[in-house]
Amino acid sequence: MSILNVENVTHGFGARQILNNASFRLLKGEHIGLVGANGEGKSTFLNIITGKLAPDEGKIEWCRHITTGYLDQYSTLTKGKTIADVLRDAFAHYAELEQEMMALYDSMAECSDEQMAEAMEKVGEIQDILDYSGYYTIDAKISEYANGLGLGEIGLDRDVSELSGGQRAKVLLAKVLLENPMILILDEPTNFLDENHIAWLKNFLQNYENAFILVSHDIPFLNDVVNVIYHVENAVLTRYTGDYDNFQKMYELKKRQLEQAYEKQQKEIADLEDFIARNKARVATTNMAKSRQKKLDKMDKITLMSEKPKPNFSFQPARTPGRVVIECRDLVLGYGEPLTNPLSLKLECGQKVAVKGVNGLGKSTLLKTLLKLIPPVSGEVEHDQFVEVGYFEQEEEATSETALQTIWDEYPAMTNAEVRAALARCGLTTEHITSQMRVLSGGENAKVRLCRLMLKKINLLVLDEPTNHLDVDAKDELKSAIRNFKGTVLLVSHEPEFYLDVCDEVWNLEQWTTKIV
Repeated sequence: MSILNVENVTHGFGARQILNNASFRLLKGEHIGLVGANGEGKSTFLNIITGKLAPDEGKIEWCRHITTGYLDQYSTLTKGKTIADVLRDAFAHYAELEQEMMALYDSMAECSDEQMAEAMEKVGEIQDILDYSGYYTIDAKISEYANGLGLGEIGLDRDVSELSGGQRAKVLLAKVLLENPMILILDEPTNFLDENHIAWLKNFLQNYENAFILVSHDIPFLNDVVNVIYHVENAVLTRYTGDYDNFQKMYELKKRQLEQAYEKQQKEIADLEDFIARNKARVATTNMAKSRQKKLDKMDKITLMSEKPKPNFSFQPARTPGRVVIECRDLVLGYGEPLTNPLSLKLECGQKVAVKGVNGLGKSTLLKTLLKLIPPVSGEVEHDQFVEVGYFEQEEEATSETALQTIWDEYPAMTNAEVRAALARCGLTTEHITSQMRVLSGGENAKVRLCRLMLKKINLLVLDEPTNHLDVDAKDELKSAIRNFKGTVLLVSHEPEFYLDVCDEVWNLEQWTTKIV
């Protein structure tokens, strides 16, 4: 059964074409991965099918009584609500359906046989949805999902405004999963989740009986949970059966076949043009030349897709500091109350260290404390006198400034051409460079922030979840840049396949925390 049909959807922003005549279908039980480079329009497509954005052209049709759950990159929580309040909101739609069902029962007192049959059919549909959703066992389901994602130990009575970014991500994820929709739509759900809960989500999606659409740049995760790939590139949406690895093979094969067909056609065009040029002026052969010209005019010309600019990241080394870059003694992390036991750590010159641990233990707090951006609960942090820090925060608020102006504000001595060249090195086009930061995709925004780092001479590179939002090419390039950087690196990441390749030591906050993990 088809749950969703999208036919000939076209959409753009100004002169920028995002989708062109795109068609899409979602069948019951399909697990779809929506993939493509940063800025290709994945989130725009999700906003169109969920009704947040109206397409310029095309038709979107959902089946009757559809239930959807949408977790996007920018979901927010309302201050004043507890975790339990938010999770109970997951069942609001079902409460409305129950009211609709009761109203149908009331209407049966005075209706014709035909109206009665129609009402009974609708009641049956609604009852099936309520039974399947677990509507009648709300409290038990909330407890199960909250504990599965580690929310139980935080306390379901906690105000959501007091939570860390990772904890808020878990609350939103638990809420959308509790909704148990006929179609689950997840935009980068593993961002800000730790390894344990990514594994929990993977197991959940593998066993999910309904359909889902998943946007993710986490390739191992995609391979484990999807059975269909939709690839968006140059405003074209293409369907591939199988996981991400199979998509890559089919995509490369299709690309090679197109290139071969293009080369063959170009040779044919050259031969025809040569024949026409040599024979159109001669009386004896002019008709043959005209015939070749007609063939040439009617030919369906093959065009190769333009290559997307790929990023080229690198970090400029400052002068070499002393042997110990950062040293801390009896350091206790926290905001008011302690998050850890006393720590005595040394970060030595040239070390590349990854920080891991479940959300809420203080990974971002550790980085900010070591950089002296926030004070510790107790203890001391000492920097080498020649340390030069380059710091990539987990999230920054997007402004109305353009990407160009953002870099220029920090490096006013650079010329317009120099700023544009620096941004272009990070895989950004002229269109991105002149766009406001708040309208760029998450990946494009991250590339601007990395560009800002690349222009500074540093000997200590501190990265807090840098791979969130980055596409596959950008991740690979960032990994290479970290590996080639001659200075010291301190990195927080939830992707072992990223940090294990570049780091020579791992600090596990779970061994230092005062909390029960």
